[in-house]
Amino acid sequence: MTPYQERLIKETWNQVVPIADTAAELFYGRLFEIDPTARALFKATNMPEQRQKLMQTLSVVVQGLDNLDALIPTVEDLGRRHRGYGVNAAHYESVGKALLWTLERGLGEMWTPAAAAAWDELYGRLSAIMQRAADESQHKAA
Repeated sequence: MTPYQERLIKETWNQVVPIADTAAELFYGRLFEIDPTARALFKATNMPEQRQKLMQTLSVVVQGLDNLDALIPTVEDLGRRHRGYGVNAAHYESVGKALLWTLERGLGEMWTPAAAAAWDELYGRLSAIMQRAADESQHKAA
């Protein structure tokens, strides 16, 4: 990830923070629209709490952009836990689409091709780490 991409992510995220709950509502609404199977993963979930967790997690990631390697163990743990919730590879793809769609809607003119590419790069890295850790833990358990 380039310093320019990191700066774009931080700048755009600063615009999302004031509308965090609305953005999280948009995100989950879009996720369930494009991937109805994802809704079952949240049937016993307190969604206001879940929306808050999502935004807190994204904030931690954005704050840690300068040293993403330090976040790897946390991201790996998140992937292992998500495997236990029933999350699969298709869900990661849906989440990525819902995230980018939400950012596009929330950021308006700030959502440039460069910002989209930066967020896509970040999400791709994080989801790859999560999926790899989930797969490794599943193979160890088998």
